[in-house]
This record gives sequence, C-alpha cells and structure tokens, in this order.
Amino acid sequence: MNLNDRAWLCCERLLQAADELRLELRTSPNGVRIVDAGVGASGGLRAGLALAEICLADLAEVRLVPGRTDVWAGPAIQVSTDQPVAACMASQYAGWQIVSDGYFAMGSGPMRAARGREELYASIGLRESATRAVGVLETSKLPPPEVAERLAADCGVAPDRLTLLVARTASLAGTVQVVARTVETCLHKLHELGFDLGCVHSGYGVAPLPPVAADDLTGIGRTNDAVLYGGEVTLWVRADDDQLQQIGPRIPSDSSADHGQRFGEIFERYDRDFYRIDPLLFSPAVVTLVNAASGRTHRFGRLCPEVIQQSFSATG
Repeated sequence: MNLNDRAWLCCERLLQAADELRLELRTSPNGVRIVDAGVGASGGLRAGLALAEICLADLAEVRLVPGRTDVWAGPAIQVSTDQPVAACMASQYAGWQIVSDGYFAMGSGPMRAARGREELYASIGLRESATRAVGVLETSKLPPPEVAERLAADCGVAPDRLTLLVARTASLAGTVQVVARTVETCLHKLHELGFDLGCVHSGYGVAPLPPVAADDLTGIGRTNDAVLYGGEVTLWVRADDDQLQQIGPRIPSDSSADHGQRFGEIFERYDRDFYRIDPLLFSPAVVTLVNAASGRTHRFGRLCPEVIQQSFSATG
C-alpha cells in the first residue's frame, strides 16, 4: 500500500469522528474534500495528533506526553517511526510551497510523493503514481476552488480523489502538527549534509508543545523555537563511528551562527524570508545517534530552556 492510500484510510477514520474532533468538512465545487482542522474550525489536541500522523502517512506514532520541567512546564509532542525516510522525508516534509493569486500555504503530506517534482525524490526515491492523494496545508485560509483543482492536477488525480487537511499555525491542531516535525528536521539536516539516509533505520523525537499563539507570526516563532531549542531526536543508524563523530556536531541547531535568538527575531531580521535564514539552523537542539553496527552512542547539541521561556511567554 502506498503513502497516499495509507493516509486516505486515516482520513476516513478521522472524518467518522469529525464532530468530536471539532473538524469541519467542506467539498469544493470541483469535488476536492477540504477538512478544516484549525482555520474556522476549533480543532484540538486529538485533531492535531491525527493531522500529524496523516502527514506522516500513518508510518509513525504521535503522542502527547509529559514534558521536561527543566525546559517548559507543559506537555510535549513525541514521534516515533521505523520508516523514517518514507514517513518524514517522502511525506511529512513541508517541501511544497503553494502560491497563487494572493493565496499562500506550505504543503506537506503524501500528496508530495504523488506530485514528485522536488529534487529530494531524486535521492530518496519513493515517488508514487497515486489514484487518490492526501495533503496537509499550513495556512490561514482554506484553499479556493481553483487552487484545490490545481493541486489535484499536479498530483495526477481527479479532484474528488484529493483530500486536503488545513490548519493555521495559530491553532491548537496546527501547533501540534508543526511541533511533531522533530525527526523530520533532523533527517532533512542530515540530507543537506550529504549523509546517506538509507543508513537511518528508526527515529524518535520529542519537543515541548508551546501555548497557542494569538497570531500566525508568533505561532511560527514558537513552534520553530520548540524544535530548535527544546527538540531532542534519537536516530538508530548503521554507519562508521568516525563518520558519525565528524558529522555529528554539524547536525544540531547550535551549529548555526543564528542560534541563540528567538526564531521570531531571526525571521524579522531576514525580512520574513525562510530561504534567507541559515539552513544550518533548522534542526533539533539535541541529536543522539545510536550506531546499531558498533553499539556506540554519540550525542550532540544542547537544550536552551532560556530561549524556550522567552519565546513561549512572549506576546509578539
């Protein structure tokens, strides 16, 4: 079963519980199913956890767990997977920037594999020919019919065979699904550093869940800070220990010169342009590599609870 089929079945179960999860289902004039989980609908914790698991193509488990009180006195989001490349890179990674006549969204989920245009797929494979597709949009507006229809065409499916789940960052469900990207950010950083992701066999990540922000810009800052300064990832790999020792210090977020400032401040300094920010910043605070070939463990990075406190307590 491919990524989109797995996610589609999750959507069916999700929609059966739409009322109790505080979701709203809409169907665009061209037949695209649009699930509002945090734009006009209130959504919630369970909606956010389900949203994250769908984004991971049901190849990972996402849970709400007690957080570290020395980092933030609140819960945390935990992710675990034995299919890290398929779940995180082929599906969850927000690699599809959707821009159309004033509409903007960050697209993730297995619909990316159906589209298959990102350079990433040239190295990881996992493109798929889908008969139905599922995507997750991080945006403040539901997609207009023409955008939804274009996404279906890009995925190579009929409009009525596309399901889009939508939540803004400044919503509870949206906050949960963004913070559930600890393992994904770590894998993407390794990919950028030229590490063979085929050596990664399992992944675990946890990061503190921020308070829901009053606006999306503050929400973007808090959710990024949760991973950059409070996120911890463990990867089980098979590789050479010398290679892990060499690449390890370059993986955590403290390898970036921008490390130490709240993400909101960094974002403003780069005129709110993600692509101008040092790419070395986008990774968890702490990374542990467990080498299953040698039995050795390598740990890199550091938590920054002081930045988490500043970020989660700030009003703007």
